[in-house]
Amino acid sequence: MNYLNINSEETLPIAKELNQLLADYHVYYQKLRNFHWNVTGENFFELHNKFEELYGDARIKIDEIAERILTLRYHPVSKYSIYLKVSSIEEESPLQTDTDMVSSILADHKIILRQMSKIINVAESVSDEGTIDMIGGFIAELEKKSWMLNAWSKKTTEQLQEVFVS
Repeated sequence: MNYLNINSEETLPIAKELNQLLADYHVYYQKLRNFHWNVTGENFFELHNKFEELYGDARIKIDEIAERILTLRYHPVSKYSIYLKVSSIEEESPLQTDTDMVSSILADHKIILRQMSKIINVAESVSDEGTIDMIGGFIAELEKKSWMLNAWSKKTTEQLQEVFVS
């Protein structure tokens, strides 16, 4: 039964891009665990909790991405060896400062957001509204998390642009 009203040949490119995102999210998830366990310094309590919040969210996203791939009638990649081979996100040493950890996470967010935009473009070409809706929500959430981490990493003397819309 074709419950999607989309030709399965049209969903293959979407499933491939979702599997790329799944690999990226798995490596990102493990990096967050690494940072959660190994953060030190005066920002320990704040970042220890933030990293836990982020990896908890990543764990949920991993499941939702895999289930969307299954909904499209393909198998999600499920081997870490493949994740490490294809992910655009790289593993990191635990021996970093707290600010370097946050910078690394922000760089990963750029990679993930770029992949999500790619998925949206592919899904739009075949009117896959389910994938578009799911990924659109992910984008909004990750942009907000990025804004907050970026704000945390700024000096208190740095200000936003003074442009107002009237």
